[in-house]
Amino acid sequence: RERFDFGGRDVASWFPRHMAKGLRQMRLALRRADCLVERSHIPLSGRNPALQEALGIRPHVLVLNKMDLADRRRQPVSAGAGPGGGSRVAVPARAQSDSPVPVPLQVVPMVAKLVADGPRYHRAESSEHNILVIGVPNVGKSSLINSLRRLHLKKGKATAVGGEPGITKAVLSRIQVCEKPQMYLVDTPGVLPPRLGDVETGMKLALCGAIHDHLVGEDIMADYLLYTLNKQQQFGYVQHYRLGQPCDHIEPLLKHVALSQGRTQKVKVLTGTGNVNMMMLNYPAAAYEFLRDFRAGRLGRVTLD
Repeated sequence: RERFDFGGRDVASWFPRHMAKGLRQMRLALRRADCLVERSHIPLSGRNPALQEALGIRPHVLVLNKMDLADRRRQPVSAGAGPGGGSRVAVPARAQSDSPVPVPLQVVPMVAKLVADGPRYHRAESSEHNILVIGVPNVGKSSLINSLRRLHLKKGKATAVGGEPGITKAVLSRIQVCEKPQMYLVDTPGVLPPRLGDVETGMKLALCGAIHDHLVGEDIMADYLLYTLNKQQQFGYVQHYRLGQPCDHIEPLLKHVALSQGRTQKVKVLTGTGNVNMMMLNYPAAAYEFLRDFRAGRLGRVTLD
């Protein structure tokens, strides 16, 4: 397929009400921030343009999450000056825990250096570092804060985490993560722009778990994922599912997944002699399995942008 048909979908419903409140709170909290730590799954579509103005005037660390699952050939983000002149450093993060240099180990000294080298605006009299952690939903902001607390303070988690978007729904109070230098991080809700630029950006965010699957539809997400893998000539799914060749349409792929993994469901059928229970292939379950395999990196290293 040369193009993907999104079926006239409107992405306005993908912006839950609590995000508007969170965005207002974050803009207020930005005034007290010495540095921003932004976490992202995907380097371009995974960033919120509503915060770009603030990113341009504050030191900024961009933590690219799950880089061990990304395509090595597609590296569109590099360190350098941020928009508007704010200093920016891009830090790769791994999905697995066997990273030779764990990302939390790099964050504190990097933030301390950026704050020391840049103006602190109205906070020159204080030695405290106030850091705002930002990003779209479900990119691991709370997990990063908890990891830094364990590493530098030997303390347990201070903020709730979860494997789905929307766990943090409000800007929380400051959480200390380091003693020397004295550093406080503020967890924030994952916030999408009130109006996504296009449906394709929204679909990429959904594939990375930033938008609830049911708001978009697992069927359309699975179809778009297949389209993207074929477009990038990423045929790891062929080997993973033991297919004979790549397929251009989602139905035969989901049928194969459902058959090979026993994804079936009992359906009641009304006949002339009464109700009959029949076993049928569970295509929604197969679509979810396809999405889960992609998110776990079992279909190969893929970068959506």
